[in-house]
Amino acid sequence: MRLVTYRDGAAERIGAVRDDLVIDLGDIAPDMLALIAAGPAALDAARSRVAAAEGGAPLGEITLLAPIPRPRQNIICLGMNYAAHAIESLRAKGLPEKLPEYPVFFTKSPSAINHPGAAIPLLPEVSSKRDWEVELAFIIGRSAHGVAPEDAMGAIFGYTILNDVSARDLQNKHQQFFFSKSLTGSAPMGPWIVTADEIPDPHALGIRLRLNGQTMQESRTGDMIFDIPTIIATLTKGMTLEPGDIIATGTPSGVGMGMTPQLWLKSGDVMEAEVDGVGVLRNPVE
Repeated sequence: MRLVTYRDGAAERIGAVRDDLVIDLGDIAPDMLALIAAGPAALDAARSRVAAAEGGAPLGEITLLAPIPRPRQNIICLGMNYAAHAIESLRAKGLPEKLPEYPVFFTKSPSAINHPGAAIPLLPEVSSKRDWEVELAFIIGRSAHGVAPEDAMGAIFGYTILNDVSARDLQNKHQQFFFSKSLTGSAPMGPWIVTADEIPDPHALGIRLRLNGQTMQESRTGDMIFDIPTIIATLTKGMTLEPGDIIATGTPSGVGMGMTPQLWLKSGDVMEAEVDGVGVLRNPVE
């Protein structure tokens, strides 16, 4: 299923996309976090509702929101998890070109969440070097602690797309990732969550980002240095992941920072972040 959060007047509701119609699921759960937390029974009820529905709201006539508009805690992200991107990042900073031996984790604030089709604020008074990063993100479906790699995929509820919009000058100035990646609106996510059963192998997907129609990033999720089972097993050795937690798996090469000359986002740009089997997340820059 493709699960969405959308705006109905002033209210936020959840639904499932079937063909080009959205079937409302509001009587099964009040929001996406509640649906995820309710477990397999709620998901089965949603599937039954979608199968039995005779109509729905046309997808083109509703306003999609990020599938989880307000996460309970920070979005967990991986830095330098594609080899070519790790090299371009290190080279841009004049550092030795050595791949990470362990996953590099950082977080983005929940307040950075943005929606499909919504504008990314450029914030030129804060940063003059805004960059793009298409990422496959996965959503945790159950409480997970001490998960072995061979069991890790069973902890996943579904997959979505996250564009990790970054302020490279702030990243270098403050010598950390959090502030530079948590600016308002810098975590567009969506357009929906595709449930895990619809993605049999998340490491076999094409991933790309187009800027004003030109492909800037193009890779395969199988090029991750640390795969999803390793990510989950590493995190749950010392912390508990909860239902609804969002984990973004890193970005391939082709970011503006790595180009010669470097290229930064400007007002009027349009980004299209795409992952095969998931969809396209489109956002303009203002």
